[in-house]
Amino acid sequence: MLEQSVIHIFVPPVIAFLLVVLLIMPLRKAARISGMVDKPGGRKKHDKEIPPVGGLIIFSIFMILGVVFDNVNLNKYWALYVGLIILLASGALDDKFNIDAKIKMGFQVIAATVIAFGGNVQAAYLGDLFGFGVVWTGFMSYPFTIIAIVLLINAMNLMDGMDGLVGGVSAVIFTWFMVAAISMGWFDYAQVLALLIACICGFLVFNMRNPWRRKASLFLGDAGSMSIGLTISWFAVLLARGPHAPIEPIAVAWIIGFPIFDTCAQFYRRIREGKHPFSPDRGHFHHHFIDAGIPVRYASILIIAIVAVMGGIGVGGIALGVPAYILTLGWIGLLFTHIIISCNPERYVRIIRKIFSRFIVSDKNSSPLQGKPVGVCVDKG
Repeated sequence: MLEQSVIHIFVPPVIAFLLVVLLIMPLRKAARISGMVDKPGGRKKHDKEIPPVGGLIIFSIFMILGVVFDNVNLNKYWALYVGLIILLASGALDDKFNIDAKIKMGFQVIAATVIAFGGNVQAAYLGDLFGFGVVWTGFMSYPFTIIAIVLLINAMNLMDGMDGLVGGVSAVIFTWFMVAAISMGWFDYAQVLALLIACICGFLVFNMRNPWRRKASLFLGDAGSMSIGLTISWFAVLLARGPHAPIEPIAVAWIIGFPIFDTCAQFYRRIREGKHPFSPDRGHFHHHFIDAGIPVRYASILIIAIVAVMGGIGVGGIALGVPAYILTLGWIGLLFTHIIISCNPERYVRIIRKIFSRFIVSDKNSSPLQGKPVGVCVDKG
């Protein structure tokens, strides 16, 4: 019995990881042959045609193996599967043909609506956020959930501008969710999360920079980044849905806080400057690291580490008995601090240089990135 449990827990993720790694190579070639590539030019500074099919591979394998290994109960997960299919299809069309932003937003709303209504996944319980009693969203739970899901989908999509960033950040977020599920004995959810994490890690072999890989050879694509945002939303609500759930809503807010902070800050700064909130520029958090002289391979790891620490504050704070309202005030304070500093990107660059000075590459010959801050990442918005 114990051997069967161990096999059921560990074998599917291992197989998922290996399948992603093995299938990426032929599918990457097929994508190039079919013209499904992200071409250099404009704000896209990579010097080769890169297939943006990472998300299609990750979620196809995740969804298929979830059913094959009986990790995923389709009676519970059908709405997530439908939502993923909608975003994978619309994202692939966008990666190939650059569809209108309003049409893409429409697909996001449809996917979020399927999750909220079809999957019966609503953020109705928010916990004791301010110390005056539990907050319930009541009849506003459906619109609140749909808006929150669309926001997170776009947050992950807009953050996808650096090799390894969205994949690494999402892997950390899902890992914190898995830890919370295991701590409360919700092993069914933990097994699904382990399967997804393994698929993402297989993708990161080709997407994250390291001493053996100078640049990514595969991108997530809009299909991948949007699907990651939807899946984060799904588990964020499910694992915090009620006082007896594995994790408090404010802890979830800390776990997923980074992409929300960055998106809110960029929207506020752009509107303040008279721009459209989705207009592309170089004001995102990851851009500040590059402009500070930190190479992409270090910048992505540092940002992923920040996300991991934020998750630790949320989960660890609740575990140590820190009142939820203290965590709420800290979260709000950090959000507004980030927004204020983001209004002056040069100030943020100076702060990053002081804090992470040991990671700055000053010798132009020591890194192909130094002296080319615009050419190391792509801003989607």
